[in-house]
Amino acid sequence: MIRTRNARAGLFAGALGLTLLLAGCGGSSDDSSDSEGSDGSGTKGKTIAFVGYGDESPWGAAYNETFEAALADSGVTIKNLASMDAGTQIQNFNQAVSEKPDLIVALVLDTAAAVVPIQKAEQAGVPVLLVDGRPDPSVEDAVMSVLSDNPKLGEFAAQNLIEGLEAQGRESAKIIVLSGTKAMLVTQDRMEGFDEVMATAPQFEVIEEQDTNWDPTLSGEVAQQLFAKYGCDGIQGAYGMADYMAMPIVQAAKQAGCEVGGEEGLVVTGGNCFKVGIDAIRAGEFYGTATEDPITIANHTADYIERYFNGEEPPQSELVQEDRVTAANVDEFAEQCSQA
Repeated sequence: MIRTRNARAGLFAGALGLTLLLAGCGGSSDDSSDSEGSDGSGTKGKTIAFVGYGDESPWGAAYNETFEAALADSGVTIKNLASMDAGTQIQNFNQAVSEKPDLIVALVLDTAAAVVPIQKAEQAGVPVLLVDGRPDPSVEDAVMSVLSDNPKLGEFAAQNLIEGLEAQGRESAKIIVLSGTKAMLVTQDRMEGFDEVMATAPQFEVIEEQDTNWDPTLSGEVAQQLFAKYGCDGIQGAYGMADYMAMPIVQAAKQAGCEVGGEEGLVVTGGNCFKVGIDAIRAGEFYGTATEDPITIANHTADYIERYFNGEEPPQSELVQEDRVTAANVDEFAEQCSQA
């Protein structure tokens, strides 16, 4: 189920037949959108330039497949310009603006670098829909957006760690964090929420925060280095910003001879829930994760696009509701989180 909230909108029935709770975000109080750029004639014949995350990202691959499938019968033509290289992505964004499609859909890796192409798109009259992470505040009024609740996702990760460490009876603990790309407001917003909650438990100290660029291979390499540096006794908690970044932490801990989970072992939390995370919670190797699965937000993006092209004037910004997942409620979210 897709669930969103909007500060000034109530419930409505989405084109996918799913109930949505809409939410304004990014500091915008304007309930209107850039929908005046659409002639309301529907999706048939429309062109979309997709400047998304590349398939080499597990999250990106699942999102891309779902997004394209959701619009397959709509008559929309999608030009795929996705990349996990930030520089290439900005080049592709500029290329998309020059080709003047009916809509640019972007999931940007470098928030600051995306400002100029967004400004160019506005000047050229090309509407832009940002997905997942909010835009730089200087251009937030120039785009539409479907956003993950990234601060909340960071809060959930901190709550999982604190709860798990306290359940072990620990009076102090050292924590490592493997984050997504730090140039993204996605990552910065999650860390802000994480740090805010962790500050309420100063006995639990973050000793390392490293950018592993949403890359599971790099996450594993960095985790191995950190366990070699600190040893099993020097790390009691870990946050991998996506489940596929947290699972390599578990594997690295085991390779180092460290206990994972249980009454005394490493407490691990993930995020961007995947089947591997759900399985790890059930196996006792993850304390928890959080939603923001790629399938839900991809379907929400497609629904937003259909409403936009149909002239329904969706709110300028919609926020996808996120949920914290632990062993206590894993069955409730298992289906949603196991599609990728």
